[in-house]
Amino acid sequence: MRIKLKSATLVNASWIIICRVIQAVLGLAVTMISARYLGPSNYGLINYAASIMNFVLPIMQLGLNSTLVQELVSHPEGEGETLGTALLMSIFSAIVGILAILSFTAVANPGDSVTQVVCLLYGLGLLTRALEMTQYWFQAKLMSKYTSLSVLAAYVIVSAYKIYLLVAGKSIYYFAVAQSIDYLLIAISLLVLYKKMGGQSFRFSKKRAKEMLDKSKFYIVSGIMITIFAHTDKIMLNLMIGEAETGFYSAAVACTTMTNFVFVAIVDSARPSVLKSKQAGQAAYERNISLLYSVVFYLSLVQCLIFTFFAPLIIHILYGAEYDNSIGILRLAVWYTTFSYLGSARTVWILAEEKHNILWKVNLIGALCNVLLNSILIPPYGAMGAATASLITQFFTNVILGYIIKPVRENNRLMLQGINPFFLLAEAKSFRKKAL
Repeated sequence: MRIKLKSATLVNASWIIICRVIQAVLGLAVTMISARYLGPSNYGLINYAASIMNFVLPIMQLGLNSTLVQELVSHPEGEGETLGTALLMSIFSAIVGILAILSFTAVANPGDSVTQVVCLLYGLGLLTRALEMTQYWFQAKLMSKYTSLSVLAAYVIVSAYKIYLLVAGKSIYYFAVAQSIDYLLIAISLLVLYKKMGGQSFRFSKKRAKEMLDKSKFYIVSGIMITIFAHTDKIMLNLMIGEAETGFYSAAVACTTMTNFVFVAIVDSARPSVLKSKQAGQAAYERNISLLYSVVFYLSLVQCLIFTFFAPLIIHILYGAEYDNSIGILRLAVWYTTFSYLGSARTVWILAEEKHNILWKVNLIGALCNVLLNSILIPPYGAMGAATASLITQFFTNVILGYIIKPVRENNRLMLQGINPFFLLAEAKSFRKKAL
């Protein structure tokens, strides 16, 4: 039996992509207006609070965001116990995370009550995000239509709330609460939908918690390493060169992440099909993995070419002529996203093969490589050095390491098969015949 990334998966992905396109456009407009209203100082404070929360987020998630779909696919009869256990563990770790944020800001920003309050209000988003665990039940059932519509509805409401804050001239504290409201609305709507669609009652199991943590613990370290990688370049650039260069680099990197939601949607939608095909047979499973790599690689290649040729237009529209220095950085930085997305696809293979113990090693090596390259390249080349460091790190971590670390070599074979254009053409031809 050959199970492919076909109708259900494509429909599932299309819902996610459509809703996230609307969300991205709306978010871009609100962010640009908010940045102008808040001013550089307050807007910087909001982003500072967001960065602190992002450092704590992988600990709050306990790696369950990477493994819960597999748990639900593998144990459908105990989904109530699986979800209930995941919810309780996430809520507990979210409380720990909020206390960690309070402690950090007390040490890092002593006497600065405004910063401490803003970081606390932003940190409350950890608790509301912990309540979102039911989204993985919808993913496992290939029903992301419901999660996508819930997220979009919540985002529209919160965007309207932010516009009201702008018109009313409210303080920064109200903006800090916005994200918590966003995730709370999503969590409530998903919980209601879960119950209406006949989801099992939640219950907690110590034994189940231990089993789940045994698999997910490797993703905690991986998540922390990825977070360090995502923020190290900006921190080091700011310390070594200055705020202006950091601003040019941040603007370019923000452009490269505008389409992230497309690739997240593809990987999230493909994950259940790949996991199910693993149970059905090796041939179907390998074709699904290679097809995932193929779609991710060629879509990212198109993105890179567009951003390279139209970088001046993109920067001028979004940021204005004062950010001309970001154009060259964007043209270089966008290419590292291709290898980053290949790494995201690889996590599906690691999950299916249950090779969780190698993930933290790969990401630890990547984080160390990134810090080393940044320390060498930033002093002489500034933001271009940081972009070069990111490109080399992503290529080394997601391609070269696959040949160095023996258990990952099989994945590289499937990845190269997917990158082969003849493979994609053959799959497209096969899909067209079946559609007819």
